[in-house]
Amino acid sequence: MRKPHVFAGNPLDRGERERRDEDWIEARAQDPQSRFLPFNSLNVLLGGDAEAKLGWLSPSAIPSCGAVSTPTMLGILDGITHFTIEVNDDAAASIERDTAMRFEDCRAAGEALSGQEGGIVAQARAQLDWHRRHRYCSVCGQPSEKRRGGQVRQCPGCNAQHFPRTDPVIIMVVIDGERDRCLLGQSRGRLSRMRMYSALAGFMDQGEAIEEAVAREVMEEAGIRVKNVRYHSSQPWPFPSSLMIGCIAEAATTDINMDNEEMTDVQWFERSEVLLALEGKSERLTVPAPIAIAHHLIKAWAYNE
Repeated sequence: MRKPHVFAGNPLDRGERERRDEDWIEARAQDPQSRFLPFNSLNVLLGGDAEAKLGWLSPSAIPSCGAVSTPTMLGILDGITHFTIEVNDDAAASIERDTAMRFEDCRAAGEALSGQEGGIVAQARAQLDWHRRHRYCSVCGQPSEKRRGGQVRQCPGCNAQHFPRTDPVIIMVVIDGERDRCLLGQSRGRLSRMRMYSALAGFMDQGEAIEEAVAREVMEEAGIRVKNVRYHSSQPWPFPSSLMIGCIAEAATTDINMDNEEMTDVQWFERSEVLLALEGKSERLTVPAPIAIAHHLIKAWAYNE
C-alpha cells in the first residue's frame, strides 16, 4: 500500500456497533476519559508546543455555554472514545487562554500534523461542515436530528434518514509517452492567482465510471482524448468533503483545444521542466505543494515511481 496522503491514515475505529446505542454515546460524551477535539469556524485546535499536535480536551474543558453543535463521535482508540465539537468565538478565546493552544486553519494544520492526526482532522472537519449545512430534511423541510453520534441525521416528521456526503473528484496527469511530457492546466480563480499549474480535475457525474470521468474531464478542459486510464491513489479532501481519486492516463491525441471559460491555460510540460519545478528551480512552472495529491501524481510520473 502506498504511503497515505495528507488527510489520510485515520487510526480511529469508527465504532459502527457502538453507535447503535444512543445511551452509550451520551454516556461516553460525559465520560472524563473521553476526548474532544474542538473546532471554531471550522478551524481545528492545535497544541501550543513547538511540535504540532491535535488539541484534545476532556469534556469538562469545553465551556458549558460555548458549544455551537452537539458532540459528534469520531471513533474509538485504545478504549477511549473521541468526539469533535464546534464552539463559538467566546469559548474559543477561553480555550486558547486557558490551555495555551490555538485554533488553526485545517490546510495549514494538515501540513504540520502527522499522517494519522491529519486523517482525524479530515473526518472531523468534513462531518462538522456537513451537519452545519444539512440541518433540515430534504424530503419534507423539517429540522432533522443528529443520530448515531453524527453518522446520520433523521427527520422526526417523515422519518427520512440522511447520511454525510462525500463527493468523488477525479484528478489525473495525462502523459505523452512519445515526447516524454505531461499535460497540466491552470484553472480560473485560485490557481491562476498563484501562477500554478496542476493536474486536471473535476467532479464525477452520477452513473459514470472513474475511467469515463477521466476521459470526459480531459476532453472538456483540454480537448484531448485519453486511453489506458489507471488508478494511482486517493486522498480525502475535507474542503468541504471530497474524495480525490488520482489517476494516470495516456494521451490518444495531443492537440490542445482548451475550454476558455473554465481554464486559464493548459500546456504540455517536458519531464526536465517538471523535475525542475518539483525542486523549486523552474522559472516557468510551479506545481502544487505536497499537501495535495496533484503533487504526488506529478512526482510519480516525473520520477517513474
